[in-house]
Amino acid sequence: MKRIAVLGSTGSIGTQTLSVVADNASDMKITALAAAGNRLDLLEEQVLRFKPEIVGIYDENAAKAFKTRISGISDCKVVAGMEGLVEIAVLPHTDVVVTAFVGMMGIRPTVAAIRAHKDIALANKETLVTAGHIIMPLAQKEGVSILPVDSEHSAIFQCLHKEPSKDQLRRILLTASGGPFRTYTKEQMQHITVADALAHPNWSMGAKITIDSSTMVNKGLEVMEAHWLFDATYDQIEVVVQPQSIIHSMVEFNDGAVIAQLGTPDMRLPILYALTYPNRRPLNGEYLDFTKLKQITFEAPSFERFPALKLAYEIGRKGGNAPTVFNAANEVAVADFLANKIRYTDIYETIARAVDTVPYIADASLDDIFETERETRRLCALHV
Repeated sequence: MKRIAVLGSTGSIGTQTLSVVADNASDMKITALAAAGNRLDLLEEQVLRFKPEIVGIYDENAAKAFKTRISGISDCKVVAGMEGLVEIAVLPHTDVVVTAFVGMMGIRPTVAAIRAHKDIALANKETLVTAGHIIMPLAQKEGVSILPVDSEHSAIFQCLHKEPSKDQLRRILLTASGGPFRTYTKEQMQHITVADALAHPNWSMGAKITIDSSTMVNKGLEVMEAHWLFDATYDQIEVVVQPQSIIHSMVEFNDGAVIAQLGTPDMRLPILYALTYPNRRPLNGEYLDFTKLKQITFEAPSFERFPALKLAYEIGRKGGNAPTVFNAANEVAVADFLANKIRYTDIYETIARAVDTVPYIADASLDDIFETERETRRLCALHV
């Protein structure tokens, strides 16, 4: 029986993780759930269906309300705040922790879970983008597996499985759909609305990651993640636009051989693989029909159209607390754009301004990272 804790259970990845668990209930069990606290109706449904022994809610007022709400219908323990999330992450009889929170709140529970020798099914980008230099050495020290849930990183992980040592790796080919604006002119980019940016051509995702995909900030963050996950240099990581989202990523070896992972654009596939690794089992969903697949095309990303991707490479190479600035500024800018406070093109301008303004720390500790995030958010708020 695989015993699973899901951090971020009411988000897009969290709900799809629970769908996978429901399809594999004979040998998967939910031990704990955690959520930010803004979707209590859904969390209640999850508690009643999956019967976890403990639920964590980051918002302390929401936790109090939820405890009253489920009193009499569930004996589930309810904990609150960051302390509660950490308690869930180290639950003794959990085997794997799915880290699916959006934002920095996933970092401390992930560190705690690693120290408690839990395997990590990683869907929280911020963990490696901002703290990869801390997380990866810690996981290696504790003998913990970091199993990527992100579609592209899962693809790379699968392509590298049982392959030769990394000194035979030539390139990681990180694919991108290009989003809805890959053919837009600079003039057209000036008039993009929230509705336009939320209409992703291939994937069904949460609002924040959908906007990030459209700006290709998401791909920039994935480049930084790939650097840490696969111990690859930034020169070895190349973004390739593949609009059909059929090839999820590829690996090229030094003899010229290229191995690719293909599949339908369904996030449950990488989730299932992370939860069953190194085994595979049937997915309750659509399979590729190659007789109906007309073409797979490739193109280079436009750094002019998507300057945030170019900036992400520069920030990744710089390291230290710079990726935290990049990530935090983007979070603020996306929230402001979704609230119609700024224009679409202001998202990049906000990130670039923050990167130039926030003081650089080369050897950033966890405390430095969280302080950098706070300072970045403060400075970004001044320009709205």
